[in-house]
Amino acid sequence: MYDKVRSLITLMGVVFAVCLIFAQVGIYMGLMEASSILIDNTEGDIWVISKNSRNFDFAQPFPEYFYEHALSVEGVESAEKLIVAWHLIKNKEGGTEQIEIVGFNPDTGIGGPWKMVSGMPYDVKNGDFFIVDESSMKRLGNIKVGDYREVGRKRLKLVGISEGVRSFTTAPMVFISYNLAQRVVEYVGPDCTVFIVIKTAAGYKAGNVVEKLKSKLTDVDIYTKKDFSMKTRLYWSIETGIGFSFLLTILISFAIGILIVGQTIYNSTVEHIKEFGTLKALGAFNIDIYKIIFSQAILNALIGFILSLAISLVSVKIYKASGMVMIMTAPVNMAVLVMTLLMCLAAAFVSIRKIRKIDPAILFRG
Repeated sequence: MYDKVRSLITLMGVVFAVCLIFAQVGIYMGLMEASSILIDNTEGDIWVISKNSRNFDFAQPFPEYFYEHALSVEGVESAEKLIVAWHLIKNKEGGTEQIEIVGFNPDTGIGGPWKMVSGMPYDVKNGDFFIVDESSMKRLGNIKVGDYREVGRKRLKLVGISEGVRSFTTAPMVFISYNLAQRVVEYVGPDCTVFIVIKTAAGYKAGNVVEKLKSKLTDVDIYTKKDFSMKTRLYWSIETGIGFSFLLTILISFAIGILIVGQTIYNSTVEHIKEFGTLKALGAFNIDIYKIIFSQAILNALIGFILSLAISLVSVKIYKASGMVMIMTAPVNMAVLVMTLLMCLAAAFVSIRKIRKIDPAILFRG
């Protein structure tokens, strides 16, 4: 409170740095969640995919007979075939939009939308029908239930709107029945599938069943749900450079915070060097003075974090309105708080070095 302007500038620096860290961590986590959102929300314990497929979005077809082979393996309770493929949809006003088609079994709903705004997943059964997520409606020309769109050579009718299905690639996800997907997606064909999602029987661990499946099914890759989700996230995070870009921005924000807070505390220490010398002349130990400096740093960190948290919570809604996802969870908030404290405490160490060299005799010098 002694120097309000300087304190405000320091606080603004902390808030700026922490808000940037919040944004980068939150957006990164939102992107990673979107990259594996269908895997994470599909009921099943094991995924069978084509050989050497690097992620969920670009898996290749493989013969359907693997489905029957999988069912015969001990520990497999049930299995469902799933098609995920790329195609083009014609907009009402003209032009086309690239979409990601998901063909699932409407009778079980496995692989289909898990939350509906309008209609039900089984509405795509027995006809040329489709469901689209509400986040993609504007991109498809403000489409509404009952409208028709052409996908390939098929004219499909919109029968439902899902919620929460945001693709990492930003392409609209279109849900149709599995049988229709085999007819619409020509490169898949009538005798192939793209995924087999397996549910393990009671008393069997997914990891053990995976090993049994691998011994019987060749020329395909088999993962537990958790491993396949992580594989997809690591692909987008590491091999595309996205993870490094976000990490670099976070480190830069961290460094900016250290510089701003460090400069302020250091200048304050230098300006009050005689006062600190007086304390040492009165018998204060270095640790007593360290507490004063660290208290300033911690206070800046806590106030800056609280303000940044409030701003970031408002930003979540803004990002959602713009079609992006920014995730803020309790673990994320705690991690950012720890980073904020480390940032400010690291800045305080610059002043600590100055305090160590204070000679109480400074009081008697001109």
